[in-house]
Amino acid sequence: MRVTWWGHATTTIEANGTRLLTDPVLTQRIAHLRRRRGPAPLPAAGDCDAVLVSHMHADHLHLTSLPFISPDAALVVPRGAAKLIHADSGAAYSDRCIEVAPGNRVRIGGLEITVITAHHDGRRLPWSSYAGPALGYRIDGSPSVWFAGDTDLYDGLAAEAGVVDLALVPVGGWGPSLGPGHLDPVRAAEAVRRVGASTAIPVHFGTFWPIGCDWMKPELFLPPGDRFRAAMAEVDPAVTVEVLVPGDSIEVSA
Repeated sequence: MRVTWWGHATTTIEANGTRLLTDPVLTQRIAHLRRRRGPAPLPAAGDCDAVLVSHMHADHLHLTSLPFISPDAALVVPRGAAKLIHADSGAAYSDRCIEVAPGNRVRIGGLEITVITAHHDGRRLPWSSYAGPALGYRIDGSPSVWFAGDTDLYDGLAAEAGVVDLALVPVGGWGPSLGPGHLDPVRAAEAVRRVGASTAIPVHFGTFWPIGCDWMKPELFLPPGDRFRAAMAEVDPAVTVEVLVPGDSIEVSA
């Protein structure tokens, strides 16, 4: 399996002849946030068989990025998101949507995908009535993968996700605070322990930051990746932690 991190929660997962793209943000800006590290993802980032969207927040369901995605790619989205996509982007996009909720299974090419719970606010926000469940995804290939989306710890995580080989786990955010429904580096290490992963890649940090706020709490921008590595060494030193730079790729085996 080949995994490429494009920054924030955007990754390409290539396995069994299938390419999945998670929570694609393929531009330099998300409203008041700008990409502070690395250029916008290469055009090849949009080449995929399917997109997996974890929830409706604009930094995960980024409507502006949809035109950069392969025109025949399926859009696997939380229940209720197709209506939002139709209203913004039209039937050319909403007709490609597969709406899902925890417990659903979808097969894309050579990969079986199980939808699991994420402990996070699934509403579009702000000033929007669109809402749906926040999701994570278990991808059964060789190796198996847990893409967490945005989540905090919850009691049923291990039962829903099962044991996986690789965890793509959020360890930070996009601003000088990290509210409820998120993992910090320490809780992210505990989440990886619960799903039994042998390899972990920290995501959702060190990419976007509010314009004009570069000076605010810089310890929450780049350090979460290394802090997660240190926390993981305390929780389970057998786990291999790969801290990538946006645009980096890595080969992972079962």
